[in-house]
Amino acid sequence: MPVQQIVYSEKYYDDAYEYRHVILPKDIARCVPQDRLMDETEWRSLGVQQSRGWVHYAIHRPEPHILLFRREKDYGQNTATTVEAVVPANNDCNAAKLY
Repeated sequence: MPVQQIVYSEKYYDDAYEYRHVILPKDIARCVPQDRLMDETEWRSLGVQQSRGWVHYAIHRPEPHILLFRREKDYGQNTATTVEAVVPANNDCNAAKLY
């Protein structure tokens, strides 16, 4: 999967949360479930890479290839840990072990 083609927005904020959206290329977006939100293991298996604490919180039905994330505004003030994604090399949605 072309992980390098995933586009990450800048963060934006309200009083309680910080937000960002992630734009997936079409070949990855076809693996996104349309009827439910993904847990961290699922979106990381698609190649999305970001620091800990982000939650897939909403589905934007007109543009399902755009994933919407949020986390508490003060999450991890003293940490900047990232987790490396595991992306199947064969571009197979089933190989990503989505639940």
